[in-house]
Amino acid sequence: MKLLKLTGFIFFLFFLTESLTLPTQPRDIENFNSTQKFIEDNIEYITIIAFAQYVQEATFEEMEKLVKDMVEYKDRCMADKTLPECSKLPNNVLQEKICAMEGLPQKHNFSHCCSKVDAQRRLCFFYNKKSDVGFLPPFPTLDPEEKCQAYESNRESLLNHFLYEVARRNPFVFAPTLLTVAVHFEEVAKSCCEEQNKVNCLQTRAIPVTQYLKAFSSYQKHVCGALLKFGTKVVHFIYIAILSQKFPKIEFKELISLVEDVSSNYDGCCEGDVVQCIRDTSKVMNHICSKQDSISSKIKECCEKKIPERGQCIINSNKDDRPKDLSLREGKFTDSENVCQERDADPDTFFAKFTFEYSRRHPDLSIPELLRIVQIYKDLLRNCCNTENPPGCYRYAEDKFNETTEKSLKMVQQECKHFQNLGKDGLKYQYVVCTSGLTLATRIEYIIPRSVKNYLIRLTKIAPQLSTEELVSLGEKMVTAFTTCCTLSEEFACVDNLADLVFGELCGVNENRTINPAVDHCCKTNFAFRRPCFESLKADKTYVPPPFSQDLFTFHADMCQSQNEELQRKTDRFLVNLVKLKHELTDEELQSLFTNFANVVDKCCKAESPEVCFNEESPKIGN
Repeated sequence: MKLLKLTGFIFFLFFLTESLTLPTQPRDIENFNSTQKFIEDNIEYITIIAFAQYVQEATFEEMEKLVKDMVEYKDRCMADKTLPECSKLPNNVLQEKICAMEGLPQKHNFSHCCSKVDAQRRLCFFYNKKSDVGFLPPFPTLDPEEKCQAYESNRESLLNHFLYEVARRNPFVFAPTLLTVAVHFEEVAKSCCEEQNKVNCLQTRAIPVTQYLKAFSSYQKHVCGALLKFGTKVVHFIYIAILSQKFPKIEFKELISLVEDVSSNYDGCCEGDVVQCIRDTSKVMNHICSKQDSISSKIKECCEKKIPERGQCIINSNKDDRPKDLSLREGKFTDSENVCQERDADPDTFFAKFTFEYSRRHPDLSIPELLRIVQIYKDLLRNCCNTENPPGCYRYAEDKFNETTEKSLKMVQQECKHFQNLGKDGLKYQYVVCTSGLTLATRIEYIIPRSVKNYLIRLTKIAPQLSTEELVSLGEKMVTAFTTCCTLSEEFACVDNLADLVFGELCGVNENRTINPAVDHCCKTNFAFRRPCFESLKADKTYVPPPFSQDLFTFHADMCQSQNEELQRKTDRFLVNLVKLKHELTDEELQSLFTNFANVVDKCCKAESPEVCFNEESPKIGN
């Protein structure tokens, strides 16, 4: 497979048609040729992403067979577009060919999807995706020297393996994001393999690529979960708030047109239709750049860039300056005598206008907080418009808005104050590690400070049905949200936005996901108030702990050789499993058991025979 060139990617996003056939509408011949060239060179990438996301358990060899089949299909259609099979949508063709692979549906347990057709089959394949990828083997790693040798000797194979492994571990990430990651991966490999210190180069330059993937993965799963659980209307209001904050000078009519393009983009992307997703993403960026004079003054340079750089640039661009003639508040939603009549005439448009006007006047608020205010306004009008004096009732709406914002702000400030101590512990840990020998027990306590343990304990108590790996991952992401945001000037919006993504990931993309009654209630009742709902949850009383297993308290000498990152993962997993097993204990009792664990590890790693020590001391930990 040839490298996914950014130049080819431009033409692909602009001119990809609904199927892999030749387009029937007249087009500029240069663009037409570029599109076909891109399809010819990169259909492998498209197939790898789609297949790896739909059938995560499939082997690389099985994927290669499908890629070969899709390339042959493309060649037939390029030679004769009149063939009946060439009129089908590519996603339907792909799923048909997956189902036709001998023994594959039965082997990987998706034969029930193959008995369906069209939309029902597409939805079945989507619901078959698994966000918890603990069933997959660890991500394969190569020594930097081996990786560079593999890149130089067989670049195509290395890139194919990379995209396959990334796609099947990120089944809900949109195709344009994965294609961008593939481009960056090759850039890193090509550059670092020429460096003398390959290890340092690869580690350093891989960080932003990994962060990019994680950030987009969380956000895309979050919005897709909202779409599937609450419908298109919620996605509309999310993007009315986002785009009104980012582009405060945009006209309402133009905003709604753009929001409709964005919302339709999520239909194909969330379903996993790779071709449709790429085409719709391009449509959104084209829309923004074709109207940039009326949308934003901050995106001119972005719109001159190549895709996908253009999209990344627009997403990361600063919020536009607030129009000078924009008043501090819009009185027509609280001061007018006719608010109830305007609401009744067209509720969707009325509340969309309110969201637009309030969001562009409050760039400092988080998206969840803006949606909470919209919900409060809806509830207020529902009550006020049934009273004898509606204007006298809704006149105090601003007080209600300020009240909920103050409550949310106070909660974030308390959380950040709590995590400031974590920051001090982190600095202290860095200093001690560099200047003296640290006992393993102390290393464990520093690696997972009390505030981090508290959050892992809390998450596990409210959702103990989740897998250990999933709980550890959610805990890490929540801690990252606080440690990232609590030093920023936009502390409130940053924490609230990122924490909302974590709860969105906990709720999952699939509308049928069930955890326990309390968590399900928070996930499905009200999108805007999910975080306050979760903050009020106590330990799940319906949970039945697993039978006691001594395996949980059995450790081996390899603990003594663990580096900080590996040690953190092991201790995180131990803590989560401990909470699952001893769910009835108080946080203080759990903290005490964890300290016992740290002391045993420290003692045994100093012993002459660590393995013998662990065999003797491990059973005492849980007592």
